[in-house]
Amino acid sequence: MDPLFVFYFFRSEQGRHALLQHASTVGTPGIGQPLSSLRSITVPVPPLPEQRAIAHILGTLDDKIELNRRMNETLEAMARALFKSWFVDFDPVRAKAEGRDPGLPKPLADLFPDSFEDSELGEIPTGWEVGTIYKIADVVYGAPFASSQFNTEGLGKPLIRIRDLADESPGVWTPEVHPKGYVVRPGDVVVGMDGEFRAYLWGGAEAWLNQRVCVFVPKGSASAAFVRNSIIEPLAHIEATETATTVIHLGKGDIDRFVGVVPSDEVLAAFNAHCQPWYERIVAGKRDSRTLAALRDTLLPKLISGELRVKDTERFVPAGVA
Repeated sequence: MDPLFVFYFFRSEQGRHALLQHASTVGTPGIGQPLSSLRSITVPVPPLPEQRAIAHILGTLDDKIELNRRMNETLEAMARALFKSWFVDFDPVRAKAEGRDPGLPKPLADLFPDSFEDSELGEIPTGWEVGTIYKIADVVYGAPFASSQFNTEGLGKPLIRIRDLADESPGVWTPEVHPKGYVVRPGDVVVGMDGEFRAYLWGGAEAWLNQRVCVFVPKGSASAAFVRNSIIEPLAHIEATETATTVIHLGKGDIDRFVGVVPSDEVLAAFNAHCQPWYERIVAGKRDSRTLAALRDTLLPKLISGELRVKDTERFVPAGVA
């Protein structure tokens, strides 16, 4: 047996069913003792070369998904580091004020001032301003869709609830068209308002926005990259300081108090030119991974059961993946 083939067998519905048949039903489900119960599980055993080929196909899809995830993490970190350098630590301005080389191409360095001025947030670059979140974004709140119309059969349009944000996979649909409904699209900045407050860059399918979820829509010369990085710290502060006996909540009053430094239009445009393409690549990577995961999940049971043979997968797997 090829170990990776066995791994994918137990990830298939057939393998999970075999394990659950031998799970303890007392307390937390688990594999019972003695382990002799596992020996009764029947595993399909195609020829070893075919096992390895199946494992290679499925493993290559998983590897590409993991590569996309790591690339997205890197791009997010790059955007976050640049935002912190320019708009939190003011590195280019500080360097110019101290007579040092800011380490940027001259046309870019010339966009930054060379001095600071006082503000309600302390010293900020001369000519920049302090503004509320509404200076750079509109905040759209989800509508109260009727739960009686929720379904799992795919009727209507997907609906984003707080629980769907982490994996960007809505679990219910609704045929309702709410008069105050907002359709979330890939690239939107979405925040859940109960439990924990994270700014998600949506990479899932278009979906309705449910109540207790909101979207920060960039306006003016701001971009999703700038808006999202601007609200990460205020959201973390609210979460860290909020006290409640049960679940903490984010309200409009909290969002109204979000303030930050707003740079000149020229500096903001330069940031957007650097970081927004990275955000677009992140969204594209997420969508690519969703396609690959759907393909893997379609192929997995068919390959494990023998319904689909390895030579037939060429019709399904994109060139260069397998």
